[in-house]
Amino acid sequence: MTKVKIGIIFGGTFEEHPVSVKSAGEVARNLDPAKYDPCWIKITRSGDWKLCSGPDAQDGRPVALSPGGLLVLGDGRFEAMGLDVVFPVLHGRQGEDGAVQGLLELAGIPYIGCDVQSSALCMDKSLTYVVARSAGVATPAFWTGTPDSPAYPVFVKPARSGSSFGVTRVSTEDELPVALEVARQYDSKVLIEEAVTGSEIGCSILGTGDDLVVGELDRVALTHGFFRIHQESTPETGSENSTFIVPADITAEARALVQETARVVYRALGCSGLARVDMFLTPDGKVVLNEVNTMPGLTSYSRYPRMMAAAGLSLGDVIDRLVSLALTGKLQ
Repeated sequence: MTKVKIGIIFGGTFEEHPVSVKSAGEVARNLDPAKYDPCWIKITRSGDWKLCSGPDAQDGRPVALSPGGLLVLGDGRFEAMGLDVVFPVLHGRQGEDGAVQGLLELAGIPYIGCDVQSSALCMDKSLTYVVARSAGVATPAFWTGTPDSPAYPVFVKPARSGSSFGVTRVSTEDELPVALEVARQYDSKVLIEEAVTGSEIGCSILGTGDDLVVGELDRVALTHGFFRIHQESTPETGSENSTFIVPADITAEARALVQETARVVYRALGCSGLARVDMFLTPDGKVVLNEVNTMPGLTSYSRYPRMMAAAGLSLGDVIDRLVSLALTGKLQ
């Protein structure tokens, strides 16, 4: 059987670089060597592209994306290397926002995950909310400018960031200016949204259109504060304020409602490949959208692979299905 030449792009120049490297490492551990011939393409913190021997390699040869694959620098000249498919294991800016997806489309290389439009929509939380509301899904009240007398507490966050970096919970009007400055360190566009009382429930989805696989739900159990595991020093050993309950300890009725809401959001935003839809389940049984991650973390401690594993799909199975979808349009 001919192996699939798969390019795994990881790293990046922004704050989620370390998480991306960890995700790529987990992908490496779950790639079937009988099926895949991997090319590890690292984007360094300074923006250089390197062809590496693996996700933990510290150096590599300069490489550039080109039509159909890569140009690799060696012995003073570039050599072409074809790729069958690319897995952009990149989180946050220039990874989940459509930038890399646009490059791959210009190069004519099939890739795993959401397209340019859906990536850009999901990356901007305010646009996500507008589209979700048009599909009949509840969202928090939000503002992207000066708020009209918000009911505190509110969350102030970068509008286009894939993590909890720059997020502040604000309880009084006096705290707002500092929170806005913190958020602007990560994005010029800032979102202010009402705090929603309820449990945070995640839903992992794989597929496109009507052909979707929905994983088990999880619930984020917090002891204090808010969920921000990727900012902790040793997340592999657990979080200092959160644990994950998989499957989520909610009623069958609530489970069905959350999963159906996630499907509606996924389709309305045009998602394909994979995404994690995060929602709040309120005490009165309503579902409110929180955010959509179009390239969720794939680390050993990440939520997406845990939820899929609870539904009977290992990360290796997920990768196989994602590759099949990217190459054939079907979840084989």
